[in-house]
Amino acid sequence: MSTMNKTHWLVASLVISSACALAQEVPVIRFDSVPDPLKLPNDIHFGEVTGVAVNSKGHVFVLSRGNSTGPAYAAAAAQLLEFDDKGKFVREIGKNLYAWSFGHSVRVDAQDNIWVTDKGSDMVIRFNPQGRVTMVFGRKQEASDETTGPVKHPKPPLPPEPGRFRQVTDVTWDPQGNIYISDGYINSRVAKADKDGKWLKSFGEPGKGPGQLNTPHNIAADAQGNIYVADRGNRRIQVFDGDGNVKREIRIDVPVPPGAAPAIGDMPDVAKIEASGSPLTMAPGAPWTLCITPGPKQVIYTSDAFPGRIYKLSLDGKVLGVLGESGKQPKQFGWIHEIACPSENVLYVGELLNWRVQKLILHP
Repeated sequence: MSTMNKTHWLVASLVISSACALAQEVPVIRFDSVPDPLKLPNDIHFGEVTGVAVNSKGHVFVLSRGNSTGPAYAAAAAQLLEFDDKGKFVREIGKNLYAWSFGHSVRVDAQDNIWVTDKGSDMVIRFNPQGRVTMVFGRKQEASDETTGPVKHPKPPLPPEPGRFRQVTDVTWDPQGNIYISDGYINSRVAKADKDGKWLKSFGEPGKGPGQLNTPHNIAADAQGNIYVADRGNRRIQVFDGDGNVKREIRIDVPVPPGAAPAIGDMPDVAKIEASGSPLTMAPGAPWTLCITPGPKQVIYTSDAFPGRIYKLSLDGKVLGVLGESGKQPKQFGWIHEIACPSENVLYVGELLNWRVQKLILHP
C-alpha cells in the first residue's frame, strides 16, 4: 500500500496469535439513541445498571444496583426488572432473593430462562420465564460464620474449588445447553456444567499467557459452540472450544481519537499500567462486554471504558466498525457493563456511571 493510501486508513489490529497482526479499515458507524426506552414506575429507580438482556418476545431484563439495602458500606445492591417490547414496566423478579448482594450480569437462554450472576454472593441463579428459581450454582458466605467478610485477593490466588465461585461475573451456553460461567475477579477461570447442572470441569488460570486469564469479565458462545471470554485485565478476547482449548485471541487496537477523555478519573497511562503489572481494565480496547448476535451471520459487540466506545467485530476478530464515546449525554457512555444484541443493528447497553439503559439503532 502506498504512503498516500495509508493516510486514508484508520488502523486496528487483530492478533490471531502473538506473531500475527492484520491491518484493516475501521469505519465509524452512525447510530441513534432511542429517547426514554424503558418506562420505570415512579417509586423504582435504576442504580448502576450492571446487566441487560432480551428474550424471544422482545422483553428487556435489567439488573440494577438500585435496590440498595443496608449500611453505606457493603449494602446489598441487586434488583432484577422486566419490561415488555414497548418498554413498559412488567414486574420485579426475585424481590428479596437470598442470593442478592452485588449484581453483575443478566442473560436469557434459548428457553427464555433468565440467569443472573451475583458478584457479591458468588452465586448464579436461573429463573424460569415465570420468575421462579429453578437452578442455583455456588453458595454465599454464611451469616453465622466468624470468617465471613470481604473476599480477599491473595497473590497468587488460592486454588479454585469445584462448584464454588469467587466474585463470579457472567454465564453463557453452547448449542447443546452446556453452561459456561466466568469466574471471575479472583479465580480467573471458566467453569463448565452440563444442561442439568452437573459440574464437568473448569479451565483457565491466573496469568497472561495463552489460556490464562485476568478478570474474565463477560462470556458468550457462537452457533458452533466456541466460547469467547472478555479477558479484560489482559486487554483481549480469548476464544476457546467447548473443552477449554485455546483457538485464538482477538486484540482491538483502534487509535484513540484526539480529545478523548475518560468518563471518570484520570487519563489512563497504559505504559505505566503495563509496567506495574496491574490489570489493563482502563486501557483502550480492553473488553468489558461481549454479545454475539443471533442468526446465520453472527457478529460480536464489545466495549471499553476508555475511550468509551462500542466495537463491532466479525467472529474471526476483524473490527467492522466503531461507535460512541465517553460522556453523560445520549449516544455517549459511562462504563458500559453489559450489551444485549437481539439483532445486528439494535443494541441495549447498560451503564454503571450513568445509571441507565440506552437503546441504540445502528445505521451501518
